Amino acid sequence: MAESASAKEFDILVLGGGSGGYAAALRAVQLGLTVGLIEKGKLGGTCLHNGCIPTKALLHSAEIADSARESEKYGVKATFDSIDMDAVNKYKDGVIAGKYRGLQGLIKSRGITVIEGAGKLASQTTVDVEGTVYTGKHIILATGSYSRSLPGLEIGGKVITSDQALTMDFVPKKAIILGGGVIGCEFASVWKSFGVDVTIIEALPSLVPNEDASIVKGFERAFKKRGIAFNTGTRFQSVEQNDDGVVVTLEDGKTFEADLMLVAVGRGPVTQDLGYEEAGLTMDRGYVITDERLHTGVGTIYAVGDIVPGLQLAHRGFSQGIFVAEEIGGLKPVVVADLNIPKVTYSDPEIASVGYTEKAAREKFGDDRVETHEYNLAGNGKSTIIGTGGLVKLVREKDGPIVGVHMLGSRMGEQIGEAQLIVNWEAYPEDVAPLIHAHPTQNEALGEAHLALAGKPLHG
Repeated sequence: MAESASAKEFDILVLGGGSGGYAAALRAVQLGLTVGLIEKGKLGGTCLHNGCIPTKALLHSAEIADSARESEKYGVKATFDSIDMDAVNKYKDGVIAGKYRGLQGLIKSRGITVIEGAGKLASQTTVDVEGTVYTGKHIILATGSYSRSLPGLEIGGKVITSDQALTMDFVPKKAIILGGGVIGCEFASVWKSFGVDVTIIEALPSLVPNEDASIVKGFERAFKKRGIAFNTGTRFQSVEQNDDGVVVTLEDGKTFEADLMLVAVGRGPVTQDLGYEEAGLTMDRGYVITDERLHTGVGTIYAVGDIVPGLQLAHRGFSQGIFVAEEIGGLKPVVVADLNIPKVTYSDPEIASVGYTEKAAREKFGDDRVETHEYNLAGNGKSTIIGTGGLVKLVREKDGPIVGVHMLGSRMGEQIGEAQLIVNWEAYPEDVAPLIHAHPTQNEALGEAHLALAGKPLHG
């Protein structure tokens, strides 16, 4: 609901209405606390309007396009004509609008006071919203992130970020994507399915460099098979725009031409000119530094989500928002640990992972204290039916629990729920092996991998 002129004091002021901010607000009112939720844009933030939801809508359209092209392989005669971006955007925007209305209704029904406008931290207990000062016994900073560029690389014209890519009304013939992380690979997957000639430029030695080496190898092989080109291990140098598009030059002298270039080199924290330094918060490269309980060390100010160093994931911010609300409410919640937060790259194929990679586990426990097993999806009936390859990889502390699960394949993100339970509950392979996994499902692959690591492999 809109805030009234007299409602200026709250138990909690939340600066930012994205995933972390609105989750904190919703949990806080459940605990009987009054909440003022400050947002200059739309409730739901980047995830709902410019990130998670719209990109996944595009990815679903891309999946439909691929299904139409490949339908004859499955005994269905269909003709693929073209991509209608007006219709794609109408579908995407409809999904966003429906979720937005739902969130607005939920916030209103819970009695949260929504304060519209740009807020700035004015002191340890106050936030100035365009000239009006609000007071909170506690303040939660949740101002989110923005699409980052490289030093000296200006966004504009035919050099775009994901913000512009999500609203494009045409399909380019040829595109260069600067950055081979999650965002870059997801757009590469979409555009390839839309018929675009795509090349990814990544300075590091591989795509999705934070994932397990076995997954990366399989992922790159799958992208090559799809015809998605990538150049890794060489840094970007410059881009020139002309009437035909862009010419991109790398430090090794290689050049690439395309209709446009998408800059997908990560996201930066939205913290500049918001009064954080003036209030005494410790900052590092724009990020707000907190302790493990997300307290900033200043007064009763907390920070959550993308402005806190670590994984930049909507569900991380969401969980942190709930955590801080419960912390303020005196419930002493369990700390949200980045290591055990599930991650999914929603491309084709998908990557889903949680916990230690094999490399990180060996660094943590020692080479002789780590066991792994890889289960090939070729042995999984449902994966064969839907036409996907890939693998499930388990990382185990020797004679101990599973410390990492890594999966590659179409729709494998849907299996991350069980995987994160296994890792977070420190389950042993012997604990999971007796559990019954329905047949035929891709979920069986997770079960079979644990059977194998428990010493009783069936199909692999």
